[in-house]
Amino acid sequence: MKKPWLLFMLMAAIAGYSLFLYTRKPIAPERQITMGILSQVDSLSAFTQKVFIPAVKSGQADGTQLQQLFLRTRILYKRFEWAAEYFTGSTSRFVNGPPVEEIGFVGPLVQAFRPEGLQVIEELLFPRYDTTSRRQLLLELEKLPGRYDAYKAYFSNIPIANWQVFDAAKLEVFRILTLGITGFDDPLSLNSMEECAAVLESLEAVLSPYAQMGQDDTLIPLMDSAAAYLRRNMAFNSFDRAYFITTFGNRLSSRITGLEKKLNVPEIRYNRLLRQDAKTLFDTNTFDVNAFAPGPGYFLSKRKIALGKRLFTDVALSGTGTRSCASCHQPAKAFTDGLTTNTSIHGGMPLPRNTPTLINAALQASLFYDLRASTLEEQIEDVVSNRNEMHGNLSTIAKQLSRDPTYRKLFAEAFHKKQEVAVDTFEVANAIASYVRSLTRLNSRFDEYMAGNRKALSPQEVKGFNLFMGKARCATCHYMPLFNGTAPPKYFLSDAEVIGVPAQAGGDRIDPDSGWYNVVKIPAFLHAFKTPTLRNAAVTAPYMHNGVFKTLEEVMDFYNNGGGAGVGLAVTNQTLSRDSLHLSPAETDDIIAFIKSLDSR
Repeated sequence: MKKPWLLFMLMAAIAGYSLFLYTRKPIAPERQITMGILSQVDSLSAFTQKVFIPAVKSGQADGTQLQQLFLRTRILYKRFEWAAEYFTGSTSRFVNGPPVEEIGFVGPLVQAFRPEGLQVIEELLFPRYDTTSRRQLLLELEKLPGRYDAYKAYFSNIPIANWQVFDAAKLEVFRILTLGITGFDDPLSLNSMEECAAVLESLEAVLSPYAQMGQDDTLIPLMDSAAAYLRRNMAFNSFDRAYFITTFGNRLSSRITGLEKKLNVPEIRYNRLLRQDAKTLFDTNTFDVNAFAPGPGYFLSKRKIALGKRLFTDVALSGTGTRSCASCHQPAKAFTDGLTTNTSIHGGMPLPRNTPTLINAALQASLFYDLRASTLEEQIEDVVSNRNEMHGNLSTIAKQLSRDPTYRKLFAEAFHKKQEVAVDTFEVANAIASYVRSLTRLNSRFDEYMAGNRKALSPQEVKGFNLFMGKARCATCHYMPLFNGTAPPKYFLSDAEVIGVPAQAGGDRIDPDSGWYNVVKIPAFLHAFKTPTLRNAAVTAPYMHNGVFKTLEEVMDFYNNGGGAGVGLAVTNQTLSRDSLHLSPAETDDIIAFIKSLDSR
């Protein structure tokens, strides 16, 4: 079994980029790259169909052999992942997407898509292979060649541009830093470092022609050094992610950006949260706070921010004239209220959910714990009109503000009106949303450390970061550097997870709140909630959608025990692993110390 596989891989390694590297007459770099991608797709397809599938069909390969074939299949995919994810994300979702149901739109309808691809196959093979699952394994494997054909159809017919190569390459570096070294897509096999090394080695071939044109003799050696470091340090739990990011990752993305600028590559700019010209994930203004605004007319300005701040504290926005936005989102408490849940504006009855922080709220693609709003303007209108929260009406509020000369003047200035005419409901919501967008704070000691100040974090905090990104698996949901559920590397979708939050701390039943299910009506998302930010978590207790946990220690204990399912609650659709993380008390303290370093300044 091993000899044919090794021979095949040797031939594939020799052939992989031979056309790319040794074509006699000059070919444009982007065309060379396309030819290389197609060659790599062919290698993956041939290995899957001629080696992996026959090995499963024969029934002669044992679990260890099948695991090795799987690992090699993933390496072959990783060699062109940078292009597959960037150009053909809808196909890649079925090749290497999460092993959970996801939703998409078919026309105007929301539809759930069952998981398939390499991560589903991983669950059939690791930690050990059960021969009774052979039929299902074969079924999943036989779906892959059709997906590979979709790659070939795309790259054979649609040309790629140089600016896209640079954009995709840099995003792939960011993917390594945020997902690759965290075990996000290989949580059972944990072959993360070898896979990331394979990605970088492939990017070397992609970027080499550009480095030669730009007379850059530093980028490719740096990539080679980064890949070598990954291969020398393969142990998942002990890998020093802080060192790798600051020594290699940030420098790589900066060099790619610099090379593109040096070559003066014409590019097309498009709207996304992570700016295309960002050198690293930790630069000032790396993220565009206007990215999730409904359109350019909604972008913030100094005058909108000032007006929104005034409206934020005005009780006239509530139907009873007794509550403002700041009543629950108190600036002194990091824009929370410190309560398990607040109470109805009509008194007495508790509201169903905890008050989240508004700091960095602009950096989320979906809002509310159940993700029901896609813009801050929608969220504001929802809260103002909610009978129990503010019991107001934007149309009525706009009319009231129109009768106030001071407000009328402020609105005219903020929205560039020639005359002080009536206030519009959109303007009220947009002004407040602009103020919330201004509350973006990515200036913690952690950010300072990642920007180059090695003294900004203590050794314990650095250790906690490495645990957070590795053994503790925190970063596979709370993605760096936002530490919320906005998924990298493009950061344009927000995740929701089912973690089995109890109704009461230590209780024996799950909280009855249906969460995202109330919005999408898909059973897999019953009790699913948006992944909130961990920035400022040290000062925004209590935690979870229902405020059930009072301290970070309680939260860590919940996760360490495998969430609700791990402690015996009936959570059949939990997306969090029910297995213990096996964190020691000292490791838990280290992680909490790191989380405290995320406080804004």
